[in-house]
Amino acid sequence: MNTPTHSDSQHQGPEHPNKWWMLLVLAFGLALIVLDGTIVGVSLPTIIDALHMDITSAQWVNSLYNIIFAALLLTCGRLGDRIGRRTTFVIGLVLFGFGSALAGMAGSTAALLGARALQGIGGAFILPSTLSTVNAVFRGKDRAAAFGVWGAVMSGAAALGPLAGGFITQHFGWKWIFLVNVPLCALVLLGAIFLVPNTAGDRDGKGFDLPGLVLSVIGFATLVFGVIEGPKLGWLRPLDDVHLGLFTLSAPGISLALCSLLIAAVTLSAFVWVEKRRAAAQQPVLLDVSMFSIATFSWGNIAAMMVAVGEFGLVFVLPLFLQSAMGLSVMDTGLVLAAMALGAFLSGAMARHIAARIGASGTVLVGLGLEVFGTLQLAAEEGRNQPIWLICVALIIYGIGLGLASAQLTSVVLGDIPAKVSGQGSATQSAVRQIGSALGAALMGSVLSVSLSHYLAQVQGPAASMTEAVKESAGSALIQMRASNTPPEILDPLITSFAQATKVSLFAAVVFLALGLVAALVLRRYAKQDAEA
Repeated sequence: MNTPTHSDSQHQGPEHPNKWWMLLVLAFGLALIVLDGTIVGVSLPTIIDALHMDITSAQWVNSLYNIIFAALLLTCGRLGDRIGRRTTFVIGLVLFGFGSALAGMAGSTAALLGARALQGIGGAFILPSTLSTVNAVFRGKDRAAAFGVWGAVMSGAAALGPLAGGFITQHFGWKWIFLVNVPLCALVLLGAIFLVPNTAGDRDGKGFDLPGLVLSVIGFATLVFGVIEGPKLGWLRPLDDVHLGLFTLSAPGISLALCSLLIAAVTLSAFVWVEKRRAAAQQPVLLDVSMFSIATFSWGNIAAMMVAVGEFGLVFVLPLFLQSAMGLSVMDTGLVLAAMALGAFLSGAMARHIAARIGASGTVLVGLGLEVFGTLQLAAEEGRNQPIWLICVALIIYGIGLGLASAQLTSVVLGDIPAKVSGQGSATQSAVRQIGSALGAALMGSVLSVSLSHYLAQVQGPAASMTEAVKESAGSALIQMRASNTPPEILDPLITSFAQATKVSLFAAVVFLALGLVAALVLRRYAKQDAEA
């Protein structure tokens, strides 16, 4: 790793001789961390049962990975600009592989969450280094093609996650969804050493933005904490205390979830203010706020965040419904969700050709429109007796939209960003996606929890005694009840309540996808203005 780094300005000259092999290595590294964001969803009911989790802990399994990932992306993107992106890529692979090994050996919720946090740190090193390396090495038509591959891997790997998770969990056990990463990380590490150039951005030698790092981590963490813990702790008045080992935290008269959200608002506002002040004083910053003066970057990131909330909310809620309410096996759930992957791969191959006719921003618009339509169909028809083929049709439509939008959105967002700040630009864009991913699981999990409480409270008769078990287990109690041949007069009202709560959660996902579509409409207007200028 002591080979010299090459600045982006140097890469404006001769092309890298092995750039397509380099792209293959980066794509595999990217696929590992993207898969890990969605592979857990289909295995979550099994993990809940094995580790005796409640719905809040289940939300943290997904969200902790994503929020740590997001909180450190800006730092790792900046670090890659300074010390070389291959260096940060390799560091990330080592951390991610070690975290995966620990997750595969976890015997408790706390151990699994700690391992997921380490995986998130590794992912934060990997993702921006892949995107900024592609941005620095490729030029012209090859650059558009490389971005298309990068976007297709993002959408395709995310869509394949549930199928891979279902297959591995059913045949090898849930721990292997993590352990399989260890040898794969080793292979990608070898490819990185021999094939990936150590590109870097401009080095100003002015130090590091520690205040920005601290404020961003606190802000993002408290935001997600408040959203996840709100249903349990109360949104305004405290319903429960927070237990941290030997310590118990309580806030008289006001919920700790609300306190956390207020801290997030203050801290994130302070983060933006500090970054502006440091930039004005020509000090190093994690986030170059001036990038948001570029309309395509600003509106593209808004669209990306809203869409990520909807996408990952769907991926969190739907596997719980398919296994708990509809009684599908882990493998069958993975096969149903693979309809997304089918749609994404079909459209990913066509995205570049469609973009050549209607532009990248137009392709994004079409893709998001299909995502909204597919999710709306899914939500409108949601029910315990819904035919599986209807779910698959909706997911194929959704997946086609996912492939079109993901493959081109990144290119549009970063298209006007100067190469010298490509690390910051790609890290910011990736951080926005990851924040949306964390918020997606957090928000839709909270909607599911609140809706489930509402519908279960209406259950009467002998089933009423089982409502709390269903709520606390995020529905996995239904799987156990079905296996033990629970009488229909008890099981049916509980399943119906879970299906109704899922419907509400999916409609919430539709709202966020629609907001992303509106942002994409504005994005297209600015992209057309840039093209005409």
